[in-house]
Amino acid sequence: MDDIKKDVEIEESKEKKKSEKVKLKDQIEKLMKDIEVLTAEKEELKDNFLRERAELENFKKRTHQERINERKYASQKVIEALINPIDQLKIVTGMEVDNDLLRNYLIGFKMINDQLFQILEEEGLKVIDALNQPFDPNYHHAIDKVNDKDKPNGICVQVTQTGYMYKERIIRPAMVKVNEWSDENGNN
Repeated sequence: MDDIKKDVEIEESKEKKKSEKVKLKDQIEKLMKDIEVLTAEKEELKDNFLRERAELENFKKRTHQERINERKYASQKVIEALINPIDQLKIVTGMEVDNDLLRNYLIGFKMINDQLFQILEEEGLKVIDALNQPFDPNYHHAIDKVNDKDKPNGICVQVTQTGYMYKERIIRPAMVKVNEWSDENGNN
């Protein structure tokens, strides 16, 4: 009977060890799954961190560029406001008059106008060269077309209003008349 007891004890011990092995195996599998989940979470957090960091760097670069542009184009609104009065003054001072006294006043006003325009040019204002240039919709605004076979097609033949650029920006396109003609079907 002792042998049977020992056999039973041995069997129980084997069952217990087997049960413990199964429990350990289950715990190991659970821990491996937890490691996989934690690794995935770590990778996701790392990816989110890197994205946020890249967005922050891009934001810094963008705000830095905006500050540079704000400083670079700080005078633009003032220059835009002065363009029309200066153009009007240029028209007035270019008028032909018979009265010598009035002509002298106009010469003085022309000098003032030239000085103002020179200051604006030093700040970055440029006249858009349009006369006898190929029509470019980025710089010119066509208001009429002319049929002159002596000049090439697509050439600006008359400037009705001067266009201006401030540094690299167009403040006002030049208003032009464009030469356009065709020999198709004998019609111009």
